[in-house]
Amino acid sequence: MAEGSETRTTTDHDEIRQWVEENGGSPATVRGTAAGGEDAGVLRIDFPGGAGEDELEALDWDTWFAKFEDAGLALLYQAQRSGGGGSTFAKLVRR
Repeated sequence: MAEGSETRTTTDHDEIRQWVEENGGSPATVRGTAAGGEDAGVLRIDFPGGAGEDELEALDWDTWFAKFEDAGLALLYQAQRSGGGGSTFAKLVRR
């Protein structure tokens, strides 16, 4: 990978929240995937203009992180683009 396009994997809530918010994103779930009750469904990060935007429903950070922990997930993300500047590349992966 080119210098400056570093990817990171983290489970740190503060790091995740900071990166998402710095890049204009917000916590979300895929509409229709929640099983009811406390289940948040399939987690996503919603970036403005992103693919599938109409299929996402906003979540608060507490709910998103509770599901994130229950599912044993980590966030793989691109810290910045290879040419500099923010990135919206992120993927939820198993720990």
